[in-house]
Amino acid sequence: MSEPLQSFEQKLARIEQIVKELEGTGIDLARATLLFKEGKTLIADCDRLLKSAEASIKDVDRTDDRMTPPAAEDENQIPF
Repeated sequence: MSEPLQSFEQKLARIEQIVKELEGTGIDLARATLLFKEGKTLIADCDRLLKSAEASIKDVDRTDDRMTPPAAEDENQIPF
């Protein structure tokens, strides 16, 4: 068996390969079933990675919001 896929991009590329193979002709039921299961697992992995990335981005946004001083209502005022 080959090395497990690590990155989101590798997993997505494998999903695309699986879809192409499943859409092709001449695939037997046993092979289609194995590919379907592999695809479902990869999709769940990608979903988890995307949610993790989204949470990280939201954390950065929250940190940036706390570090940005409020805007002055008047250009002569200095916000404190």
